Amino acid sequence: MISASRLPLLRPRLRGLYRLGALAAVIAMQAPIGAMAQTAGSGGSGPAEPITALYAALQQIQASSGGSTAQRAQTLAPVVDRAFDLRTVLRNSIGMRFETLSSADQDRLLQAFREYTVARYVSTFKPGAGAHFSIAPQTRAMPGGASGAIVDTKIGGSADDGTEVDYVVRSGASGYQIDDVLLNAHISQVATNRADFSATIARGGVDALIKHLNSKTQSFLNG
Repeated sequence: MISASRLPLLRPRLRGLYRLGALAAVIAMQAPIGAMAQTAGSGGSGPAEPITALYAALQQIQASSGGSTAQRAQTLAPVVDRAFDLRTVLRNSIGMRFETLSSADQDRLLQAFREYTVARYVSTFKPGAGAHFSIAPQTRAMPGGASGAIVDTKIGGSADDGTEVDYVVRSGASGYQIDDVLLNAHISQVATNRADFSATIARGGVDALIKHLNSKTQSFLNG
């Protein structure tokens, strides 16, 4: 069964920083940094589209034919880029301090966060994980009339009801993208990140947070 604590941004064996660096290089090559209920499946550009694409990729990398860790990361990285608005997720995870950083520092942080996100998924959905994915047929409106929609899903094994994993999606220049994930329908990944990321950057600046993210990436890949 997939542990809820490892979802969503969710261990084959890699040894040492050299292999971690090699995997990061593979990931980095994939893409540049850069009130009524709606029907979730209404065309390829509907609110559920990024989640549908993400889950298809997770099914692929957890298959026995998914390949090596590097190959699985290479498969997943461009899907993560399309499915998530990673810059918005990172900005909201750090808070107002993010806007005070230089463009170069923002980009360095974004690259580290991207690698961390891909590694977490690769770590959790390894070959043989056997996760099953389901997406509710309709989306929910955001509370308080906020922009965007919530796409309800479940992830679990064949013998359990699964964990509720919901996605906050908003439409922008790149279509609908995910900018938060809600475990058990209410635990915000952004809020969880903020408690961790903002404290780290307050103590040691950008370099400390990058080091922290890289350490977590290595742990996911070595575990």
